[in-house]
Amino acid sequence: MAKVPIYQQPVSTIYQSLQTDAQGLSATTAQERLAQNGKNALNQQKTTSLLQKFIAQFKDFMIIVLLVAALIAGLTGEVVDAVIILIVVVLNAIFGVFQEAKAEEAINALKEMSAPNATVRRGNVVTTVKSDELVVGDIVLLEAGDIIPADLRLVEVGSLKVEESALTGESVPVEKRDGVLTGDDLPIGDRANMAFMNSNVTYGRATGVVIATGMQTEVGRIAGMIEAADETTTPLQANLTQLGKSLTILILVIAAIVFAMGMWRQAETLIDMLLTAISLAVAAIPEGLPAIVTITLALGTQRMAKRHAIVRKLPAVETLGSTDIIASDKTGTLTQNKMTVEKVYQDLKLVDAHSLDFERDNLLAQTMILSNDTKITAEGLAGDPTETALVQYQMDRNYPVDQVLTDRPRVAEIPFDSERKLMSTIHPLADNQFLIAVKGAPDELLKRITQVAKNGQVTTLTAADRETILTTNHEMATQALRVLAFAYRIVDAIPNEMTSANVENNLVFAGMVGMIDPERPEVEQAVADAKSAGIRPLMITGDHRDTAAAIATRLGIIEEGETAAVITGAELDEMDDATFAKKVKDYAVYARVAPEHKVRIVNAWQKHGKVVAMTGDGVNDAPALKAADIGIGMGITGTEVSKGASDMVLADDNFSTIVVAVEEGRKVFANIQKAIQYLLSANLGEVLT
Repeated sequence: MAKVPIYQQPVSTIYQSLQTDAQGLSATTAQERLAQNGKNALNQQKTTSLLQKFIAQFKDFMIIVLLVAALIAGLTGEVVDAVIILIVVVLNAIFGVFQEAKAEEAINALKEMSAPNATVRRGNVVTTVKSDELVVGDIVLLEAGDIIPADLRLVEVGSLKVEESALTGESVPVEKRDGVLTGDDLPIGDRANMAFMNSNVTYGRATGVVIATGMQTEVGRIAGMIEAADETTTPLQANLTQLGKSLTILILVIAAIVFAMGMWRQAETLIDMLLTAISLAVAAIPEGLPAIVTITLALGTQRMAKRHAIVRKLPAVETLGSTDIIASDKTGTLTQNKMTVEKVYQDLKLVDAHSLDFERDNLLAQTMILSNDTKITAEGLAGDPTETALVQYQMDRNYPVDQVLTDRPRVAEIPFDSERKLMSTIHPLADNQFLIAVKGAPDELLKRITQVAKNGQVTTLTAADRETILTTNHEMATQALRVLAFAYRIVDAIPNEMTSANVENNLVFAGMVGMIDPERPEVEQAVADAKSAGIRPLMITGDHRDTAAAIATRLGIIEEGETAAVITGAELDEMDDATFAKKVKDYAVYARVAPEHKVRIVNAWQKHGKVVAMTGDGVNDAPALKAADIGIGMGITGTEVSKGASDMVLADDNFSTIVVAVEEGRKVFANIQKAIQYLLSANLGEVLT
């Protein structure tokens, strides 16, 4: 019998299977489980010592050839040649160790992600423990601002919203609820009664029971996938290895021919000809090549670091110069990873948000601020990204936000919930009246509206008005804008019962706003530069198809109306690998994708002989980062797992930095090419002489 997914099980069954209850585990039981199952932490990548790094530098084929040449030179009395070759080899190894150690230091400095504490109920007493001491069966209490410390099945939910972009790639927080879900094989983003490790609570509060810790969590499962991904060989490594083998064979053939000809002429002794052939071989080997390549790469990394691209592995510098495809995560790399008000609909007219300035008594502006749980702190705005965007928008317009909040304190409310999709708050006005401020989904709010505010006048909402509002809502939605509607009502007294039926009726429609996570201003030019340089940019996101297509069009990744270039994860699942590899050139935008889809995208392009650079910041990106020819992690928003799987880290999380790094990589490639040509031509002269 198939095991029932935990999101389909009632809480009582989960408590029974985990041997816990609503009061939580006892301290003794928690300690026993911690000792038995280990800490709630992801496995750390093994770090190598300086000696191990030094020894690893001698595994390269060209270096082995040079060591053999040094040995032969020493045995035949060419001590000076032997010493010079050894000095070059050792210097090459020191450069390699220095660069790797420096890269590790840079990554450690970028991580700075200390494990948070967790609020738990143990023995019916609420206490705070280190998150790595959580065990399966613990009862965890969550509130806005918390980082979820383990995988949880939610037991009680109070208007909870969780930002899960590290796992799903979705930039908009997900609404959570308790209760049993239906449907088999639900993707992570649709498991509304569960919360996952390393996600962020943006709104509300909840209680959940720990169902998995450490490597058993969804984060841990994906981290485990990374180990299954093979390390890719860079074009430079492959080319230098092939060059080394070809040169070695050629040199040995030439040395053998010279030795055979000398013996055939019978003008020299066997020992003399042997020494001549060996000397010829030593002279022909370009012993300076490894050192020049390493120095060139090291200088390239220094230039890149100054431009916010930190290279972890030296050969990655040259790989960038060979890049054909840049597959970029949308949220935070192509976009700013913050919701912004872009359109405003008031007086039944849709206008650009930046062209408006609201009067102090404008009820749309007041409702945006009052029906809102954003906290204004010394560090900035705190709360749900959608709500903070509304307050930030008014602050940017120099609207007196603080004064409105002071003059109109909240005296009652009906919190948001995912069933009715509305939030209502009540505030005192002059003359002992009260303002009911309501915000929510346009289609739900319209059911409760009877009037509309137009040009300072309140009139009855007509069927034509309703149709206009719905059409505008649809128009904004097709532009991938997230739409919120606002309404109000002025009453003489606070309703006796704060229910939706009592409060949210006979409302006056105030307007709507359309929000989006906007593209970074410099990315459109960077995409154009990449295309002109023969590089194809792709966009990969967990967002919905329309949102992905709209942003990709605005950035120039696809043309207006080029819907055939957009594919979803579900459509990708319907293709086998061979079919997808044939069609991969048709697609430029991937929406609603899972971690395994990203690996398939990388593999499909690699089958066409393309060098693929993949960007990512979440745990879900890590397997693809490792599978790509060059994995590019995010320094600001990136998780430890994604940085650990990367060859390069963007200190500013910016797509345009990748294009800059590719430019530097091409310079490095050109310099190495010139160095090889010079060395081979010089050695050829020695051999001919």
